[in-house]
Amino acid sequence: MRVLRISHSSTVPAWRGRERALRALGIDVTLLAARHGDAGGAEVTLSAHEEPQTFPVDTWGRHPALFVYNPAPLWRALRAQWDVVDIHEEPFSLAAAEVRLLKALRRNPAPYVLYTAQNLRKNYPIPFRWLERSALRNAAGISACNTEAARISQSKGFPGRARVIPLGVDIRDDAATSLTVGDAANRPHPDITVGFVGRLVPEKGIDVLMDAVAASPRLQLRIAGAGPLASELDDRASARGISDRFEFVGTIAPASVGGFYRGIDVLAVPSLATKRWTEQFGRVAVEAMAYGTPVVSSDAGSLPDVVGGAGIVVAQGDAAALSEALVAAGGLRRGELRIAGFARAAECSWEAVGRQYDELYRSAMMTGSASADHDIEVIVVAYGAPELLGAALAPLGEMAVTVVDNSSRSEIAAVCAGAGVRYIDSGANLGFASAVNLALADRLLPGADVLLLNPDARIARDQIAALQGVLRSAPDLASVGPEQVDESGRVAQVEWVFPSPANAWLEATGMGALRRGPHFVIGSILMLRAEALDQVGGFDEQFFLYAEETDWAFRAYLLGWRHCVAQGVHGVHVGAGTSTDDRLRDAHFHASQERYFRKHFGWMGWQVARAAVWAGAMARAFVLRGERGRNARRRAALYRIGPLNVERRLMQRAP
Repeated sequence: MRVLRISHSSTVPAWRGRERALRALGIDVTLLAARHGDAGGAEVTLSAHEEPQTFPVDTWGRHPALFVYNPAPLWRALRAQWDVVDIHEEPFSLAAAEVRLLKALRRNPAPYVLYTAQNLRKNYPIPFRWLERSALRNAAGISACNTEAARISQSKGFPGRARVIPLGVDIRDDAATSLTVGDAANRPHPDITVGFVGRLVPEKGIDVLMDAVAASPRLQLRIAGAGPLASELDDRASARGISDRFEFVGTIAPASVGGFYRGIDVLAVPSLATKRWTEQFGRVAVEAMAYGTPVVSSDAGSLPDVVGGAGIVVAQGDAAALSEALVAAGGLRRGELRIAGFARAAECSWEAVGRQYDELYRSAMMTGSASADHDIEVIVVAYGAPELLGAALAPLGEMAVTVVDNSSRSEIAAVCAGAGVRYIDSGANLGFASAVNLALADRLLPGADVLLLNPDARIARDQIAALQGVLRSAPDLASVGPEQVDESGRVAQVEWVFPSPANAWLEATGMGALRRGPHFVIGSILMLRAEALDQVGGFDEQFFLYAEETDWAFRAYLLGWRHCVAQGVHGVHVGAGTSTDDRLRDAHFHASQERYFRKHFGWMGWQVARAAVWAGAMARAFVLRGERGRNARRRAALYRIGPLNVERRLMQRAP
């Protein structure tokens, strides 16, 4: 595998562990990094030939979102053949847009992946919101350093599953050998040296930290870093009466950070979230843990995810709680926190990060196996109708099957027990998407292909095997479904063109036969490829019922996958077998259409599609008579009010 990585932050030598770890895995990595950078206030310069396949690039601008690279080195690098281009920049940044533009001009076909740390949902001004949307929608993968950033990238347009990969640290063997509970370094100290390293700005909680130190005579404070507050630190310490217990050591070079961590008893990360900023990871916390130093942090941003369970987390801005926690971390709990912290740091080792990036790259490359030698796991979402469910389960025999019961009925549990399949009571009517995700979160056969089977559908074992054979016949197939008939033998249409505003108008004007574009297969009997599930992720839980498979399939299509009907493979689908309320079912269907259009085509795209359906319904209402005319008028009224509004009203009235 050949990977081109472009990253302004990799100027810092300690932050190039990712590339070293990837090369250790046998991956050919070329790195283009900013020639000049900043590490905690210290200027860092990357020299030519400092490391193999690592090249400095001049940059113009200082702001992380507003700088651009000298395009010439990028242009030359993008001339080569790469399996993946890793743009380690935020999706809304000018640098990411520059790389994408040069890549397009070079006609380089390699998929690209992006990095994000932004864990506050921000609506950027034009053109940055357009750059962000385009970058996310066309990316093959996302590496996010915190969970919220991953969620935000998905909600803003990334069609797949954003992976949460921590920022890496070096793990030192000498730190590991000093972590036995009986070691002198683990025993409480009468005086506790509290360290802080980072930007010296108000949101980093410097004042709260000084108040905490002032509250306990056992605490001494050592601060390292640079920033606007540097010149005020002595005065602030004097005002709190801790001048004799305070030391400011200034900026620390990256190579000397380890000595700072060894020289303190506990690291404090007392950050304060603002409307525009919060902690995105807290690298200093993991670095300190890697040196066996206990950590106490606030609960700002992603700090609870990083520090929780391995250090002590207190409410941001609570100086009294912070003081108490610092005394505990440097005192009675020191030994246990050093061990727990080192274990957490090991999870963020460059070796662990390298393995996760390897998985990210392979997913972006869609390196699925074409072999049919894969397990199959079946997921059924039930809502009443135990007789139909029993008929659906009967042909499956000894297959790995999970039934998620949205109706919480004892009859469904009894059917599952009789069939010998796993039963999960969802506890509420979660809808189809959430119920499927519940089963996907606890797989019976991790890594298996997944057959989604409606409880009112049936397919024989040999047909399931044939279905998987078609799925595995091409490496870019994400899902396949069989040809289907109802119980009377009438053939059902199972393959459809993806909805779009243009197709909505073609259908409204009676020219539906002219609809063109990629296809998807309905979800009544649908097999999903394991590799596609890994890249795309689960179903969007905004969809309560209907269109969830359309959304999943469209997201897979955006990532380069396709879908098809398995010709010659057959299944039976009763249709609406578990629904008794026609009006609510109709509202769910059209509300899901609205969700789909809003998600993939925006507000304007939905209004165009909505107008098409309304106009078509009104035309039919004038022309048709009897029940068909009344149905057309109801459809027009539904789209005039808005399907989501109607669904909401009906759900509120439902028992």
